[in-house]
Amino acid sequence: MAFRLNGVRVEDTFAEAFRLWVSRLIITAKNARWARIAAQTMTGFATSIIMCGCEAGIECELSPDETPDGRPGVSVLVFTGRKDMEDQLLRRVGQCVLTSPTSAVYNGIPLEEAEDTVSLGGRLRFFGDGYQKKVRLGDGLGAKRRLWRIPVMEGEFLIEDKFGMKRGVAGGNFIILGRDVDSALEASERAVKAIESVKGVITPFPGGVCRSGSKVGSRYKFLRASTNTPLCPTLRAEVPDTQVPEGVGSVFEIVINGVDLDSVKRAMAVGIREAVKVDGVLGITAGNYGGRLGKYLIYLKECLGV
Repeated sequence: MAFRLNGVRVEDTFAEAFRLWVSRLIITAKNARWARIAAQTMTGFATSIIMCGCEAGIECELSPDETPDGRPGVSVLVFTGRKDMEDQLLRRVGQCVLTSPTSAVYNGIPLEEAEDTVSLGGRLRFFGDGYQKKVRLGDGLGAKRRLWRIPVMEGEFLIEDKFGMKRGVAGGNFIILGRDVDSALEASERAVKAIESVKGVITPFPGGVCRSGSKVGSRYKFLRASTNTPLCPTLRAEVPDTQVPEGVGSVFEIVINGVDLDSVKRAMAVGIREAVKVDGVLGITAGNYGGRLGKYLIYLKECLGV
């Protein structure tokens, strides 16, 4: 079964997503350039929970009037298991943000809305070697923020004491089938650009685009996942379960994580609608495991409202 969107065949199937815990960090700096550098460095090697320990990315850039300290900032989302969150944040903030010039880090999920917390500033404060100081930020509502000032060679590193986290959704996706690499990549880039307008989501793969979607398992027992052979165009004549239609020469997957299911659905919809505008896109489908892996089944037809 399939339907058409802007003349492009869209499979009537679903993306299979699963639960990961999510934390939001607000990274600020002297200017937007250094805020983004810190955020990009912190979210490196964070594409897939399979091997990276977490999935992370930049949610959006923030103007000075949107940040706790009135400086330019970047909002970062980090997805991982509940028990792994503190370790992942400690490593990434400690090595990539604490070290970045003029940076500061604030909690982006209010503690009253969080389902759990991690003691990030409370752990990193020991880097101050006894000279760290506990402070409050601002007046009024701002006074509720408990922070640590950690002395560093440049000056001081300011970090909030506790960071909130809650259940999020990971692995929402859609797959673009193109006539060739150029058309499929252009559609992917345009889709990712459109998804950037949706608050509460990230696309964790490089530039938001995954060229090497995987399937669960392998003929090699030591591998948990391997190349998605049914969607490899070069294997169309070799594998019996190919899902690559004739004429398709390149396939890309857009993976989306979000703070909730509705955010992921909105992102999938705007991404797909932008992708099908590109000449040379021959089809859209989604990755799933028959409902055996993830809790959330996101049907393309439903999220597109067709």
